[in-house]
Amino acid sequence: MKIDILTIFPDFFRGPLDFGIVRRARETGLVEVNIHDLRAFTKDKHRTVDDRPFGGGEGMVLKPEPIFECLESFGVASRDERLAGDAKQSVILLSAQGRTLNQALGAELSGLDRMVLICGRYEGVDERVSEHLADREVSIGDYVLSGGELGAAVILDTVTRLIPGAVGNEASTRQESFTAHAELAGDGPSSTCVSGGLLDYPHYTRPADFRGMTVPEVLVNGNHDEIRRWRRKTALAKTARNRPDLLERIALTDDDKKLLAQIKGES
Repeated sequence: MKIDILTIFPDFFRGPLDFGIVRRARETGLVEVNIHDLRAFTKDKHRTVDDRPFGGGEGMVLKPEPIFECLESFGVASRDERLAGDAKQSVILLSAQGRTLNQALGAELSGLDRMVLICGRYEGVDERVSEHLADREVSIGDYVLSGGELGAAVILDTVTRLIPGAVGNEASTRQESFTAHAELAGDGPSSTCVSGGLLDYPHYTRPADFRGMTVPEVLVNGNHDEIRRWRRKTALAKTARNRPDLLERIALTDDDKKLLAQIKGES
């Protein structure tokens, strides 16, 4: 996948690009990330990228010219082609007004051949960028950041780790919190319980007894059916406690409903 990031702070991405899964994906050729400095596409001596909005108002707004000319310099499919699905490409404007990023959207974006991320700044971006250039707006949450760079880094990481081959054990990306449409492990020795849209179950490692805090006995008894059931129950309990809204979005099995009833009875 090719990922292009349009920003007025290109040095910001030195950190996010140089560590972990994103770095490995770049080194192995799974992703190619190009950072484009919008100031390089200005025409005045001050390299101006912003201006006051028509009609007045507080703050400054990013101008359309540098953004349009930057994107046109490396070329992507037309907006109509992208919206029609004729090209596996997307030009994304990072915006507090955009669709909220979630695991499903991350999985959708990971199937693209090319993704362009436009980082807003100041009070926003000239609306013509959204109306005539970008094919979607994305937000990473219901809060306001000083710019789109942090959001672009989050999307970069979320999407990259879902590209086949980026993570050593690809099964791990299918059983994480917020991964929907997953089923419980079937026959066989596996003790893994995929999330199915729930928050992840608790994890423990050695030592089994740390300062008097012990690992639950069920995890060390070797009974994989009991481990699966315990993990499902604790995932349901954590979800009910921290994100009850998620329970309304997924299809709960009859066993899930029985476990939730037990959880309520124990609380």
